[in-house]
Amino acid sequence: MKALSPADQLFLWLEKRQQPMHVGGLQLFSFPEGAGPKYVTELAELLRTYSEPEYPFNQRLTKRLGSYYWKEDHHFDLEHHFRHEALPKPGRIRELLTHISAEHSNLMDRQRPLWECHLIEGVRGRRFALYNKAHHSLIDGMSAIRMATRALSNDPNAKDLPPWWAMQPKKREATSPTATDFISSLTQLSNSAGKQLSTIPTVIREVYKSVQQANENPDTVSIFQAPQCILNAPITGSRRFAAQSYSMDRIKAIGKAMRATMNDVVLAICGSALRNYLINQHALPDQPLIAMVPVSLRKDDSEGGNQIAMILANLGTHIADPSDRLSVIKASVKDAKKRMSQMTPEEALNYTALTMAPTGLNLLTGLAPGLQAFNVVISNVPGPKKACYWNGAKLEGMYPVSIPLDGIALNITLLSYEDQLEFGLTACRRTLPSMQRLLDYLENGIKELEVAADL
Repeated sequence: MKALSPADQLFLWLEKRQQPMHVGGLQLFSFPEGAGPKYVTELAELLRTYSEPEYPFNQRLTKRLGSYYWKEDHHFDLEHHFRHEALPKPGRIRELLTHISAEHSNLMDRQRPLWECHLIEGVRGRRFALYNKAHHSLIDGMSAIRMATRALSNDPNAKDLPPWWAMQPKKREATSPTATDFISSLTQLSNSAGKQLSTIPTVIREVYKSVQQANENPDTVSIFQAPQCILNAPITGSRRFAAQSYSMDRIKAIGKAMRATMNDVVLAICGSALRNYLINQHALPDQPLIAMVPVSLRKDDSEGGNQIAMILANLGTHIADPSDRLSVIKASVKDAKKRMSQMTPEEALNYTALTMAPTGLNLLTGLAPGLQAFNVVISNVPGPKKACYWNGAKLEGMYPVSIPLDGIALNITLLSYEDQLEFGLTACRRTLPSMQRLLDYLENGIKELEVAADL
């Protein structure tokens, strides 16, 4: 048996009916040339032959003395984990997203390994889909994306590729923070006590400076600046998932014309979409929304190590002009990255944990609903740069399906694939009605920036 880390156990303790703690991914494929009408059925038969899962997909939970452990499941039943399903006609993307929304709402059985794979046929246009989900205590979102990518091939002629549960495990790598890793960062404050204590003077000084700067400049973000908003209401267990691909060239062209990074432009697009959505719901706060955003602090071309921090970014939702909104976002992100870059890794980690503490405290106890560090999570994750195939089928899109939390009812996660940015929006269905309209508002956000940039 293997004990779960404190952070992984925390994802289990946080789980409740209205707050499932699994991450997922939707992959959309087109049929290979010459594929017959039984192609997906034959693919399902092939996948069923992989009945012996590799680690960690053969592990189930057990509990001793109040703590969770992993142990091998000696009664593994593939039929429970792998499901072959069909969409109702007419099999549009609307029906597919409705199906994923319903599946992502369901809790998983803790008496079995905490993962599922859904092979979905009947998608209009000779396409099929894969929806994978796994509990965050078993695998984090970034690792799930890497595993799903490793199951693919750049060769359209490669056949008999195993599914992700049957791949040989790789040595665990340091990964970028995912949308819920601010919870994990809170637990780090109790680890390596000597090192952590030595960071306290710097952390307190930087928090104080950020509060002072926020008092002098309303566009600067500090720890308690996020306004109350419908995005931060209590959630139910019902989910709505929306997804769309947007051209990366359009985003890059805006950034080049307006001297902004691609991440800045993405935040501006999201800020525009959220502003229009909240106006439509008669719920736009007077103060700007604050996003929690993982960003890179790497100063060189090195690849090793983890040089990622989670910052708070002003989304400028109180500003109607798209150019002015982008300027506020650029300044906000630049200020936050500068502050982080001047700290040691331990100081940056603890600064992140302290600034996220109000949200973490409320999430764990519900005692401080007025202490809101941020309103929404926006993550941008690198994906495959070349076209990918799975048993001859071309991957057309790859969309993250993430975790809304009580008080953080919307999660926006992006994945880059080839020349596309794949947006995956996951929200509480009741808290944020008609959330799928955000897709139209995202397109509008791109168009208004293109106009502002004279493109």
